[in-house]
Formats: sequence, structure tokens, C-alpha cells
Amino acid sequence: MASLQDQLLKAGLADKASAKQARADKRKKQKQKNKQKQPIVDEATIAAQQAAEEKKARSRELNQLQQQEREKRSIAAQVRQLITVNKQPRNGETLLNFTHDNVVKRMYVSEEMHRQVTKGRLTVVLLDDAYELVPTPVADKIAQRDEASIIYRADLDKSGNDGKDEAEDDWYADYEIPDDLTW
Repeated sequence: MASLQDQLLKAGLADKASAKQARADKRKKQKQKNKQKQPIVDEATIAAQQAAEEKKARSRELNQLQQQEREKRSIAAQVRQLITVNKQPRNGETLLNFTHDNVVKRMYVSEEMHRQVTKGRLTVVLLDDAYELVPTPVADKIAQRDEASIIYRADLDKSGNDGKDEAEDDWYADYEIPDDLTW
């Protein structure tokens, strides 16, 4: 079976020059199609890909912020639970003074609790704008989670002894005190 071009040439409806021109045009079109397939990059596709990447980046940021917020709430809940489970009852007539944000605060506690606070066995912590007493090991766990909840710890308080220990204060112990000294 002959091609349409051959049939037109036999019938005399087309000449050889126009057939040659048609073949050349056909080849040029085919070459252009092949060239266009490789380098053509659709701008809309590129813009869509960039928008998708930006959307993914925003989603990642939002997820990270949400995760941080969940962690903060979890830590706050852990601190709240540690304080409420381990808080000591505060009933007594002895006044306990401590500082919070350079303001002297006070709370009434029993004599035994006052001694335990001054020895560093109990620690003052903050729970919902109220001060509570918890054992110092529990305060260590609270400090690992939220340092701002710890208000006063006697074992870390440097103002009471100015960095001196009892051995340095007893340098005069070797001296004899006269009996006739009157004050």
C-alpha cells in the first residue's frame, strides 16, 4: 500500500517539490517536538511545588510549636502533681520569713517545720500564687522540671553565713576566756 503522498504524485495532484517541502516541514515539526519535551518546564508546576514545600515547612513549624506547648503543659502538670502530693500541712504559730522577687514573704508554720526549713530538709515552692513546703528531695525533682517554682532553699542560701562554715568561725576557740570579764 502506498502512502498518500505517493498516490497524490501518481494522480498528478502534487509535484515532487511540494512533497519534499512537506517532508521537510514534517521533520522540522518532529524535531521541535523532541526539543520541547526536554527543556520545557511548566512554570505553574514549579510554583505549585514551591507552594507545597512552603506549606510543608509551615506545617512542620506549627507541629513543632504545638509539641513544645504540649511539653510545657506536661511539665507544669508534673510540677503541680509533685507539689500537691508532697506538700506539708502548715499549721503553727512560728513565723517563717523568706524572700521572693526581692520581697520578704512570710508564712506560719510549726516550730519543727521551721527547724526543718532552716536545716534545708524542707523547701518553699510556689503553686498557683500560694507558697507550699515540700521535702528537699522532691524540690530537687521539681527544680529539674521548672527552676522557677523553687522559692527558698536554706541549703542553697548563701546570705545566712556569708560563705563561712563553723570551723572558720571557731578560730578563737583556743584562747582562754577570763573569768572576771564583765559585759
